Amino acid sequence: MSISINGFNESILTFKAATGFETTGVPVKMSANNTVSACSESDSFCGISRSFMSGCAAVQVSGAVKVGYSGTAPTVGYNMLAADGSGKVAVAAQGGREYLVVEVNTTSSVATILL
Repeated sequence: MSISINGFNESILTFKAATGFETTGVPVKMSANNTVSACSESDSFCGISRSFMSGCAAVQVSGAVKVGYSGTAPTVGYNMLAADGSGKVAVAAQGGREYLVVEVNTTSSVATILL
């Protein structure tokens, strides 16, 4: 039997994309009514961008997601994470939100977290 958490409690919502924002796979924040944009450094994030079409963004807001990290590697278990401002996440010295980290690949600087 193999390990798999793909698809667990996965929810993807559609929002307006802020003007000029079309980067997939990055942490996003609410920037206006029903609108998301890329995060700045130390921002709490509400999800990860998945795709864009006609000025809208599909954002994964729950479930398992692989995301790049910078700085110190998160540990398996609960970690305070925030956006790093460059499209990845980082262990938060202050602020951020708590997420369950289920896998950390230090070779490629990618973590699997549950949103």
